[in-house]
Amino acid sequence: MKNTLLGLSLAAILPAFAFASADGVWRTQPNADKAYLEVTVGPCEKDGKKTCGVITRAITADGENPDYEYLGKLMIMDMTSKDKSSYSGGKIWDPERDKVFKSKMLREGNTLEVEGCVAFICDGQSWELVE
Repeated sequence: MKNTLLGLSLAAILPAFAFASADGVWRTQPNADKAYLEVTVGPCEKDGKKTCGVITRAITADGENPDYEYLGKLMIMDMTSKDKSSYSGGKIWDPERDKVFKSKMLREGNTLEVEGCVAFICDGQSWELVE
C-alpha cells in the first residue's frame, strides 16, 4: 500500500518538473560588476510555435537602469521545443560581447540552463525564475 501511494505521489509531482516550459521572466547570472538582466521568455512574435526572449529589465549594483540601451531587444531567438522543458535550434545574443551564438536551453525547476555554442565549444549560465 505504501509503495502504491508513493508511486501515485511521484506520478503526480514529476510531470510538473519534467514538463515545465521556459515561459516566464528570468534573471541572468550577474556579471563582474554585479549587473544582471531580466529576460521575458515566451512565444516568438513572428512564429508563435518557437520560443524567444526579450530583455525587459537591467539591474546594476546601484539599482534598476531604465536607460539601458538594449531594453526590448531580442536576446533569445527562434528556439524550438524538443519537449516541454528542453529547447534547441535557436540563437542567443550576448550583449556584453555583441555576438550571436547557436543556443540550447533546459528548464529544471526554477532554473533555466542556457548555453551558447561556437562549433563544439559551449559556455552557459544558470538563470533563475523571477515570475
